[in-house]
Amino acid sequence: MPKRALLSVSDKNGLIELAQRLQAAGFELIATGGTEKALREAKIAVTGVETITEFPECFSGRVKTMHPKIMGGVLFRRNDQVHEQEAQKLGIQPIDLVIVNLYPFAATMRDTTKSRDDVIEQIDIGGPTLLRSAAKNHASVTVICDPNDYAPLLEQIENNGDTTIEFRQQCAAKVFQHTAAYDALITQYLTDGRTTDILLTDGKKLRYGENPHQTGMYYKTDTGGSWKQLQGKELSYLNILDADGAWTTVQDFSEPTVVMVKHANPCGIASDASIDNAFQRAYDADRLSAFGVIIAFNRPCTAAIAKNILDQKMFVEVIIAPAYDKECLELLSQKQNLRLIEAKKQEKKDRPQTLVYRSALGGMLVQDEDHRTVTEADLTCVTTKKPTPQQIQDLLFAWACVKHAKSNAIVFVKDKTTVGIGAGQTSRVDATWIAARRAGEKAQGAVMASDAFFPFSDSVEEAAKHGIVAVIQPGGSVRDAEVFAKAEELGLVMVTTSVRAFWH
Repeated sequence: MPKRALLSVSDKNGLIELAQRLQAAGFELIATGGTEKALREAKIAVTGVETITEFPECFSGRVKTMHPKIMGGVLFRRNDQVHEQEAQKLGIQPIDLVIVNLYPFAATMRDTTKSRDDVIEQIDIGGPTLLRSAAKNHASVTVICDPNDYAPLLEQIENNGDTTIEFRQQCAAKVFQHTAAYDALITQYLTDGRTTDILLTDGKKLRYGENPHQTGMYYKTDTGGSWKQLQGKELSYLNILDADGAWTTVQDFSEPTVVMVKHANPCGIASDASIDNAFQRAYDADRLSAFGVIIAFNRPCTAAIAKNILDQKMFVEVIIAPAYDKECLELLSQKQNLRLIEAKKQEKKDRPQTLVYRSALGGMLVQDEDHRTVTEADLTCVTTKKPTPQQIQDLLFAWACVKHAKSNAIVFVKDKTTVGIGAGQTSRVDATWIAARRAGEKAQGAVMASDAFFPFSDSVEEAAKHGIVAVIQPGGSVRDAEVFAKAEELGLVMVTTSVRAFWH
């Protein structure tokens, strides 16, 4: 009797080649609705589930595979005489391979054009049941829930005639991870976010944690981004933290932008029409801090940048970019320890609203990621002097920078380049003083951003001493009138956003 494969996929990528090669390997194909239609249109012989069950799909496709002739074919134990006899008596034939990917619940949930009914309809019932059943019976049944596993599946079948028990067990474990994450997301949706689960997978032991005496692990989550390391030493705990901070920051900018991060804080950010120029300006913003730096690009890293890194003898720990020029990779290969990460860039409008988790007091704090963008329309000028168009550009750029510096945070900017950053201070005036010290003469004519309101006017006075000409801040202090009056007295431009940008 030929082996039988059941296919029921919402993601049709790779389906036709998969089916053709399975058929060539001697598998009889069974499929549900849309999958069956796609295979027939490709002139591939397939048996519909209805033919097996002798019962039609019903309730708009909500019920199709939940039938003893399907579930029994997946679940009965092979080499068990009682099960074998019972299957024969009931006319149930074995199903040896189950390939299912679930309804796109997550994508539908995040689509603001979809109604609640649309989202509920994307809760898959038969799919998880099939997957879990096949995974339970992995001693005899192979189960695939991820199109990325088609290639290793076909390699095993075509080379060996069957899959190994080790492969089946790996696939079974992946199924239970996948369905657990799927159910957790549904639970989160139905409880309006009051219930959430974090699924940690693919755990990788790091050399150590934040310090050598601490252990460290990196796990992927069910919402993990798409990235890969191209070269260099293994990533450390702190490398990953800093790379994440740099990559999150650089994706907030639409123009070619480079972000340099040191100890979880940006030390240089620059935008320019040319990514090559943006790189040099970001580096020149604070060369002292950019030693052992992590660099993020929102455009491909070029050969010119690689050459500058080498020529300037920069000590760079990690580079993260959406792509690398071929010559760039060849040049950077001279620095064998330099870690290069290629990450999938997402336009701001396409970035999903993800949750940020932090352990605290034996529990878990959870919040939405700060995706808020402040535009010119959000600004309220509170001084007689109004900002020029160039100042508005720099003020908005400074705001996009300050939200990624640890609070209390102050950022000085000139020509879409940071010239001084003061971050992580216990008083705002200290953060201002540090930013001014970093900036030096470059503070003359620059603008300043504060991630929260000014509790006193001292930071404004300190900034004016160093040549700051315009300030952006949230407003909302009980001393707003005093702060606005001080800006007026000093001849500064001041605008408020009514939005705070703390990052602890």
